[in-house]
Amino acid sequence: MKNLIVAPAPHAHSGDSVRRNMLLVIIALLPAYVISAIEFGYGVLITAAVSILACVATEWLISRYLLKENKQTIGDLSAVLTGLLLAFNLPSNIEWWIVVIGAIVAIAVAKMSFGGLGQNLFNPALVGRVFLLISFPVQMTTWPTPNQNFCEGYIDATTGATPLALLKQALKSGEKIADQLPSLMDSLLGSMGGSLGEVSALALIIGGLFLICTKVITWHIPVALIGTVFVFSFFVQDFNVTTALASILSGGLLLGAIFMATDYVTSPETALGKIVYGIGAGVITALIRFWGIYPEGVSF
Repeated sequence: MKNLIVAPAPHAHSGDSVRRNMLLVIIALLPAYVISAIEFGYGVLITAAVSILACVATEWLISRYLLKENKQTIGDLSAVLTGLLLAFNLPSNIEWWIVVIGAIVAIAVAKMSFGGLGQNLFNPALVGRVFLLISFPVQMTTWPTPNQNFCEGYIDATTGATPLALLKQALKSGEKIADQLPSLMDSLLGSMGGSLGEVSALALIIGGLFLICTKVITWHIPVALIGTVFVFSFFVQDFNVTTALASILSGGLLLGAIFMATDYVTSPETALGKIVYGIGAGVITALIRFWGIYPEGVSF
C-alpha cells in the first residue's frame, strides 16, 4: 500500500514547478525594470541588486546555520523574486543599508520564521516594505522624479511629489488638480515619479498578460482589485473618468494587483474566492487612499 504524503503549499502539478513559476514572474517584471532604470538612472540597479543579494544571503544563512538544513531553498528563486519585488516597492534613491534591513525583515521575519515558502501568512516583500515605511518614513516617501541622468540618478536624484500625493492633496483641499497630473500617456509609458514599480503601467500590464498566457496567474484577482479601485475613484472624484484612470495607473496598484495579490501562498484558489479577495483588497486600498493618512494603500 502506498502512503499518502501531504506537503505544505504551494503544490506543483502536471510537470509545473516552483522554480519555473518564480522565473516566469521575474521575466514578467523585466520590462518595467528596464523602463524604471531608464527613467531613474543607476540607482535602480543598486537598489535591486542590494535587495536581491540581501534576500538570498539571509535565506541561505538561516537555512544553513539556524535551521541546519542540508538542502538549500535559494535554488527555487523565491528569495530572488522577493528581493526584486521589494526593490520595486522602494524609491531608487534610498540608501543601501535601509534596503538590507527591509530584505532581512522580509525573509527572516515574514518568510523563514513561519517555516519558509508555502507557510508564510503575508507576502514577504510587502512586509519588508511596510516595515521600512513605518521605520523610515522620510526616506520611504522621498520620491525621485523621472528623466534622471542615468549616471547621477541615485543619491543626487531630483525628487518631487507623486501623482497619488497630488490627488490626496486635491481631495483634502477640494481644489482641481487634474492639470498638475501626468497625462494618461505619460502614466502608461513611465514618465512619472514614484517607486521602481510605479513608473510604467504599460510594462506592468504586458507582464501581467504574459503571466496569464503562461497560466502562472488568472485574471480574477487583478481585474477585481483594479476594477474596485476604479469604481471608488470614479464616484469619489466627481465622476471624472480621466482622474479615475489616473488613480489606477498611478502608484503601486498595478504592481500589487498583478504581481503581489496573486501570490500563490496568500491568495485563494477558487475563482469566486479570488474575485471576493480582489474586491476586498480593492476596497481596503481605496479606503486608505481616499480617507487614510497615506496616499497609497496597496501594501496594507
